[in-house]
Amino acid sequence: MAGSGAAKSLSKVQKHIQKRKGKAPALNENSRDSKRLRRAAGRDDKLKKMASAKSRQSQPYLDRVSFFQGVSQEHPEAFTLEEVHIIIQNFVKRDEEELEQLKAERRPGRPATARQDMLSQLIGTEHQEYASGFWVPDMLDEANVKVLREWSGVWGAMNQLKYVRLSQDGTLKASAFPPHKTV
Repeated sequence: MAGSGAAKSLSKVQKHIQKRKGKAPALNENSRDSKRLRRAAGRDDKLKKMASAKSRQSQPYLDRVSFFQGVSQEHPEAFTLEEVHIIIQNFVKRDEEELEQLKAERRPGRPATARQDMLSQLIGTEHQEYASGFWVPDMLDEANVKVLREWSGVWGAMNQLKYVRLSQDGTLKASAFPPHKTV
């Protein structure tokens, strides 16, 4: 097993070494076992960083679909195009009040806070996306709204929903999941 070359988690490598050498093995700094432990620890760190980055990247889309799910809970049937536009406008404007409060609290002549910069960039990005085609669950389809209401809130279950890109001028195009793909 030592020379199999298969990637192992840190806990599995530690368990295997303890099985061979005893509970508290004293390892030489450059021994094969200590190198295996270092590789396994590095592999675990890399996987944690990748999972964290993926989570940070997908969180805005989870928040968006969660917002639309909350709105769909209050509505018994599919939405009209005008209602979807109103919901999108409410979503895009959700942080404007906090941004205005941050601007009011800042003393004149002082630079913007990091939170204020982040909010203004987010709002600008969402306004641009709405102008070109805002990615949302298809709220016009009754069956999709039903699936949205029952959505569990996890990334893996989002592929069960149908999505569209709805622009400010009323153009509606089918879209795919994840959102960077277009149909």
